[in-house]
Order: sequence, then structure tokens, then C-alpha cells
Amino acid sequence: MLMLWMLVNPLTAVLTFFSLIGYAIVYTVFLKRATPQNIVIGGAAGAAPPVLGWVAVTGDVHAHALLLFLIIFTWTPPHFWALAIARKDEYAQVNIPMMPVTHGVEFTRLQILLYTILLFVVSLLPWLTGMSGWLYLLGAVGFGAGFLYYAIAMMRSDRPELPMKTFSYSITYLMGIFSFLLADHYVPLVLG
Repeated sequence: MLMLWMLVNPLTAVLTFFSLIGYAIVYTVFLKRATPQNIVIGGAAGAAPPVLGWVAVTGDVHAHALLLFLIIFTWTPPHFWALAIARKDEYAQVNIPMMPVTHGVEFTRLQILLYTILLFVVSLLPWLTGMSGWLYLLGAVGFGAGFLYYAIAMMRSDRPELPMKTFSYSITYLMGIFSFLLADHYVPLVLG
């Protein structure tokens, strides 16, 4: 924290401290075993890195940084609940109240679908607000359609491989849309 304070900026140090406390103490010690909404609430700490990076470079919290936060925050539940379905028995054995354990697999699948729809909409916000251009929009729609495919497939079928395929795709999804966001930023510079 001292290095961030002295070599980067105080705001980055403070936000990093709160993010660390949020994840290591609030989420890990308390929420993880207290509520099936643990992933939703704990997702805030996991979504902090883009904001921290933005603040480290600019020195302030910009609305565009908060859009990046919102994308990761909304992505976290369908990402982890797919894994939780695949590992339901393991979570039950160690008494971690993941949603498939407490509310059942069918309810969790519905939540995955609803959050994936929300994520699809949220992922359009960088384009809608002028933060990005058409290249990002194409990537967000394409990767979002893929995520929706898996979420719908999980609703329609209980094939045992689908949760892990959905989990794996969710990682590809996040990397893909952020890659498109980055490419979208630099393409006008290369072409201009």
C-alpha cells in the first residue's frame, strides 16, 4: 500500500486496500459461508482491478472505469454458478452455501440465464456511451451470443458436461470482449 501511495497515487492505494479487505475478509471470511448470494456480493472485489488500473493511470474514478467494473461484476455470477453446478456435491460436503446447494440446480440455471441476459445488455454500454466503437460492439454481440447459447443450453438440457463448458466459455467471453475493447481503442490510431 505504501508503494502504491508513494509511487502511483493515494487514491489507488486506498481503493486497493478496500478491495483487498473486501475480498480477503468480508467475502472470504464472512460472506462465502453465510449466503448463497456470496458470489454476487463478493463479485465487487473481483471487479475492482479495471477501476484500480484506471485510477493508477489517470488519478481519478471515471464513469468508463465503472462500466468495466459493471461488466465484470455482472459476469461473475453466471461464471461461478456454472462452476458451482459442476461442483455442487463438493460445495455441499464443505458446507459452502452455493446457490445450487441451497436453491437447487434448476433455479441456479435460471439465474445464470437471467444474469447472462443482463450481462449482454451491460456489455453494450461501452458502445452506447461512446466509450468504444463498432469493432467492440461486434465483439460484444458475438461473444455475448455465445454466452447466451450456453446459458440457454443449460436451461434446456441437464447434460453433465454443460456447466463446465459454460464455465470455460465464460472465461473466453471475458477475455474476448476486453480484447475487442482494447483493439477498438487502437484500431482508429492505426488507421488514422
